[in-house]
Amino acid sequence: MDIFLPKEFATFPTENITIPVTPEAVRAFYRASPEKRRKLALLVSLQLLESTQAEVTLEELMRAISRKAQARGLTPEILDAILAEET
Repeated sequence: MDIFLPKEFATFPTENITIPVTPEAVRAFYRASPEKRRKLALLVSLQLLESTQAEVTLEELMRAISRKAQARGLTPEILDAILAEET
């Protein structure tokens, strides 16, 4: 299944940062295809922006991200496909 991302996310300017993650996350990232890495970078960027906008609980933050993702066309099926992608 092809994953739909709005065209404004096709290319976006980036800068590199270093953040601590679990060893499993590191391995998963490096096993991912370049396209999957781009999608992961976008998800991390969105998460950082959302989490620094206001002081909210994790649950409120997760609900807000979910609502925005759904408004942008992310369905449970697409999310399942993203999470199930094999490299």
